[in-house]
Amino acid sequence: MGDEVARQEFTREDRSRYRTKVRTCLDVFARMLRESRFEFDRPTAGLEIELNLVDAAGDPAMRNAEALAAIADPDFVTELGRWNLEINVAPRPLSRDGVSGFEDVVRASLDEAERKAAETGAHLVTIGILPTLQPRHLAADALSADPRYALLNEQVLAARGEDLEIAIDGVERLRLTVDSIVPEGACTSTQFHLQVPPERFADYWNAAQVLAGVQVAIGANSPFLLGKELWRETRIALFRQATDTRGDELKEQGVRPRVWFGERWITSIFDLFEENVRYFPALLPICEAEDPVRVLDSGDTPALSELRLHNGTVYRWNRPVYDVVDGRPHLRVENRTMPAGPTVVDTMANAAFYYGLVRSLAEADRPLWTQMSFSAAEDNFLAGAKEGMEAQVYWPGLGTVPATELVLRHLLPLAHDGLDRLGVDPGRRDRLLDVIEQRCLTGVNGATWQSRAFHRLYDGTGLDRPEALRRMLRTYRDLMHTNEPVHTWPVP
Repeated sequence: MGDEVARQEFTREDRSRYRTKVRTCLDVFARMLRESRFEFDRPTAGLEIELNLVDAAGDPAMRNAEALAAIADPDFVTELGRWNLEINVAPRPLSRDGVSGFEDVVRASLDEAERKAAETGAHLVTIGILPTLQPRHLAADALSADPRYALLNEQVLAARGEDLEIAIDGVERLRLTVDSIVPEGACTSTQFHLQVPPERFADYWNAAQVLAGVQVAIGANSPFLLGKELWRETRIALFRQATDTRGDELKEQGVRPRVWFGERWITSIFDLFEENVRYFPALLPICEAEDPVRVLDSGDTPALSELRLHNGTVYRWNRPVYDVVDGRPHLRVENRTMPAGPTVVDTMANAAFYYGLVRSLAEADRPLWTQMSFSAAEDNFLAGAKEGMEAQVYWPGLGTVPATELVLRHLLPLAHDGLDRLGVDPGRRDRLLDVIEQRCLTGVNGATWQSRAFHRLYDGTGLDRPEALRRMLRTYRDLMHTNEPVHTWPVP
């Protein structure tokens, strides 16, 4: 939910008016699809990376406002927690050096931001969940100052009607009751955007859903939360629970969660927006003055603000995006499965793997999603999040196989082919996909490195748990700045 909104209270009339406006927007969107109103020139990608701020010891630095003022770059914005920032990277074509070009831009931006933020006593860390977070950091006063976060917090808790319960069983067990959505701020992700033509959107979204389990398995980087070792990608479980507007009774009735994998393959992007309107009540019923029917009838492009805002409060792991740039509408798949980090080169390797694979699978003669159930794709996603590099996943024609073996024997060649079709430079393609290959051969991603480093310090030196996590994180931060991929990092 990146739009600016003012803090306010909503009446019953506001909600009724908003429901009517959202449905009008949905009708206009359907008409735009029928009338082929969308622009598409060539595959264009965008990137968002959420960041953590820590102090010199490695504890959360609750000063994103001060850090942003020092950074003074419009590409950097606040995120939900006061220890969070986000960098939005301008979109670019994927051909030639598109993916690796992101690497140059992101490295330069992060290096400069680190230099400036350090003047405020804050240091940037790209990691899925900050392992040094403690329960005292998750109080409501840790929300960023932007009023949209306080408003979202109020509306989620009002819809739920009770405190939030966090319960995660992994290597260890965590039980926590919280009175705010601040734990959502612990979930720092990398988001890959891909602009696609309307007639191919369903193929790309379905392909992204097929890939989600493998993506998170080999890219997991969130093994710790509040001092406990849980899932390899604990962020997946935490994000769902930290924004859950359902009480136990609604869960028993089968009401969908707002953080949602989905429940079926689609035939059109309209399916997803229609599900959002049908299944999810408004959290932020804010109406704009635009009459989308009148705008479309006049030959202009409607903003569909209400539909977009509502879509921004349904947190699909692969989210449909309608956007308007310079008066031209387009559609994107926003892939939200991956954690931040560990390094920029790891992030770009994840991007190359995703963009290449999704291109190959979306354009296959016999789509994989016609050969497997949707529930199998969701099971793969949960297995990848829980087990990381050790995950076993189902794949049509192969049965249940180790995720790393699937990548090495079957998916890396498809990713190569997909990047070739996109026109990516072969040298840059090979450099980035080699990172994925070596991860699978060594069995080391961000989550396994963090776990091994922590246990070396905690089990082997007698440090208490908080200090072992701090020391592990400080080592992580130093190695992160080398931009050497995580599978090459020494374990302290």
